[in-house]
Parts: sequence; C-alpha cells; structure tokens
Amino acid sequence: MPHTKRRRLVTTALAVSLGATALAACGSGDGTEAESGPVSLTYWTWTPGMDKVVDLWNEGPGKRDRITVTVKKQASGDTLITKILTAHKAKKAPDLVQAEYQALPTLVSNDALADISDEVDDVKDKFAEGVWQQTTLGTDAVYAVPQDIGPMMFYYREDLFKRYGLKVPTTWEQFAETARRLKEKAPDKDLTTFSAGDSGLFAGLAQQAGAKWWTASGGKWKVGIDDAATRKVADFWGGLVKEGVIDNQPMYTPSWNKALNTGKQIAWVSAVWAPGTLTTAAPDTKGKWAMAPLPQWSADQDVTGSWGGSSTAVTTDSAHKEAAAKFAAWLNTDHDALNALAKEGGIYPASTSAQLSGAFSNPPAYFSNQADFYTKAAGIAKTTAPSAWGPNVNVAYTSFKDAFGPAAKNKSDFTAALRKVQDDTVADMEKQGFEVAR
Repeated sequence: MPHTKRRRLVTTALAVSLGATALAACGSGDGTEAESGPVSLTYWTWTPGMDKVVDLWNEGPGKRDRITVTVKKQASGDTLITKILTAHKAKKAPDLVQAEYQALPTLVSNDALADISDEVDDVKDKFAEGVWQQTTLGTDAVYAVPQDIGPMMFYYREDLFKRYGLKVPTTWEQFAETARRLKEKAPDKDLTTFSAGDSGLFAGLAQQAGAKWWTASGGKWKVGIDDAATRKVADFWGGLVKEGVIDNQPMYTPSWNKALNTGKQIAWVSAVWAPGTLTTAAPDTKGKWAMAPLPQWSADQDVTGSWGGSSTAVTTDSAHKEAAAKFAAWLNTDHDALNALAKEGGIYPASTSAQLSGAFSNPPAYFSNQADFYTKAAGIAKTTAPSAWGPNVNVAYTSFKDAFGPAAKNKSDFTAALRKVQDDTVADMEKQGFEVAR
C-alpha cells in the first residue's frame, strides 16, 4: 500500500473508531498462534533491570504457557521509534516494544502496531480512564497496555513557604500571586522557572487546561496546538516571565540544580517521578520538600496533566500476537511484576491497584517527611486528563524548543511562539501526506 494512502486510511480509521479493522489490509502479520510447540518473543525496551522482571515471567506464567521472552535493551525516545520503523519496513520488528504514549500515533500511522483489544480487554479496568485512553487513540482499538505514567504535581519547599508566609496555591491565579509575594519578600529568590527546553512539561500543562493538540474527523487531522486552552497556558507563563516574578532558565543544568539545592528556587511543577530528580539535584534539601496537587484553572476543577510515561505494544510483524499480548498484560498488571518494575526500573505504575501497594506502601526516602506521598499521588493520578497525541509529536516538540527558547530568554511574546509551533507542525504533516483541516 502506498505510504500516503496508508496514512489517509489510518486517519479515517481514527475518525470513525474502526481502529485496526481498517488497518487489516496493510498488516504484515495475522497474529495467528502456533498450533503447538514453544513460543519465543523478543521485547525491545529501555527500562533498567527489565531482564530481571522478565525472568519472573519466564520462570512462572511464561514457563507454564511455554512462552519465553527475550529482552533487547534499546535507546529511548526518537532513536527507538526510528529503529522500530526501520525494522518494520523490513518486516523484522520485534514482537513487543516499549513506546511512550506520544509515540503511539506515529507507530500506528505507519502500521507498526497491532490492535490487541480482544486480547487485553479484561485488564482495562485496572487503569484510570484517562490513562487507558492514551493507548486507544480515541478509537475502539487498543494498541498497547499502559506501563508507567507521570501525573503532574506541585512540589514546594515546605520550610521556606512557612518562612515567607506563603500558602500552597490551589489555583493558577494563586500560583501567580504566590510568585509575586515571594519576589516582594525575597527579591533574590524565585518561586520556579519556565524551562523552554521541556516540551513535555508544557504539553502536560496544556493537557490539564483542556487542550487537544491533535484530533481526527472526517478523514482529516486537525492540529490545535494554538487552541484557546494552550494559548491560556502560554499567556500565563509568558506573563510571569515578562513580569520577572519567575526565572526563565532551563532545567536540568548545574545552575538549576544549585538553585534548588540552595533555596534560590523554592518550588517545582513536575510529575510523580520528581523525588528521583531531586535526590540528585538538591541532595542537601532532603526532607524539606512536600508535594501537593497541581494548581487548577478554576477552584471547582480537579484535573492534572501527564508528563512522561510509556506502554507495552505488540507489533504487526509478530507472528504470535496472542502470546505477546498475554505477556504485555501480565507485565503491567501482575503484582510481583510491578513490584519488580518499581524496584529495578524505578517506574511509577499505570495500574491503579499497584499505586498503593508493595514498593509504594511507604513514601520515597527523599520525602520521608510526607507519609501520605503515594496515597496523595494515587488520588492525583486518577484525575489525569485525556490526551490527544498525533503522528508528528517529535516535530512539534522540536519546534517548541526552537520557538520558546528565544521567547523565554528575551521575555517576548509566547503566543507568537505558539503559532510558530502550530505552523511548523501542520506544514510537516502536509509534507508527509496527511490531510489536515485548516
């Protein structure tokens, strides 16, 4: 099937919720199980210690079912996606792949992932609705099983908030007022920073505000990166940067680490995985931070965005779709498997039943002062807003860095930068042969 024609077919499938039914004509494997004999599967993943987790399967359920899984460690991000697509073009993709949620549309639009809805429908209830939705792309198909998630939260120096008489903001309006009050009381300090290099953070904030960056209807894609919800987010953060009440430096630099460690910055909008980062970035402040829900756009809301997270998918090249899907479901719902994933890979599980048990019965060591850390985190995770990813997230993310980097540095118009991201994303989709509604 010609490349452009396939893309149009996938778009139509998304629009009318036909999922993999419309993709069947292009599939490279029919998913038929072997009549007899053992099954050997290959799994591409970047998660540390995954081989130890898979050993539990090979010596337990997999051994009973005569299904053996071999782990092949890979790089993450765009590098892995490129490698998967290259392998799929030669019809040699592995049986299973770890894929970030935002990468799923790219893989689906290239017919690289199988619909496993029939095989994994019985585990749907183990995940929050907004999380499960990310693996369906809004269709009746299911292209992966959620593995880990990154619900967003607000982290703050509890001791410094008390010193400066600050209250934990529950709305973004209060957040802005808190930034201003801190600047008045301690001009040498900042509440936080806007990091123009972190596209995923901004995407999560837009998601919380109700943004839908990619949607499909009537056989066409619609790109809404500059929709009203996202413009609200851009105007808010751009205004704080221009006002000078928050910093405009990137995160994950020696300078940012020092600001957190010395108390120059006293808060951080991040995700559930933040304790691991803080352990390295601000070791001297262990036990001084606390976590709270993300501020809301209105006081009656209770919703969060997502920053990061991945899933386990079965490729269309696999000759053993049922066996591969069985393993994917076990990996991401079994109690022992999830405990091992937490211990070996440091993940925060997407499965709601695992978020309050095993490795998550006690708070992270860095947050030993907040005994209810994971109880609160589990509650926040349930409020994750639905996402709307598209087939060229990598292009949008690169454009974001290119446009917002100078805007943050120069304290110029964030709305203009957002329009640039919108235009770049649409232009790339049209160049690739997607039909885009204007």
